[in-house]
Amino acid sequence: MTFNGSWKIERNDNYEKFMEQMGINMVKRKLAAHDNLKIIIEQTGDKFHVKETSNFRTLEIDFTLGVTFEYSLADGTELSGSWIMEGDMMKGVFNRKDNGKQLTTTRIIQGDELIQSYNYEGVDAKRIFKRG
Repeated sequence: MTFNGSWKIERNDNYEKFMEQMGINMVKRKLAAHDNLKIIIEQTGDKFHVKETSNFRTLEIDFTLGVTFEYSLADGTELSGSWIMEGDMMKGVFNRKDNGKQLTTTRIIQGDELIQSYNYEGVDAKRIFKRG
């Protein structure tokens, strides 16, 4: 399964509740719900180059499956973790640097959608992207 391509946010599911659980303040949550996020993924073997563009920032990251790296969320939350492949699904397990709590993220392609799911302290959310 290839994740290569350009993906534009289509809709969110329970994202507000997830951000609230993450401790993101109300103003930032309201802005983030309409961030117009676009993700460009380029995969070469087990290496990935990801460019995220939103109303708030542009960020490019490179990572290799199974190798720990550091990442900052748009609200400034610092994370450390890695991505692995489980069948057709990418799974990322990250620990927050401020409190050590775990954030799990998965990416899977279903039809023409990229579904990015999150779990933090028992709260699940999804962001669904379309090719574009």
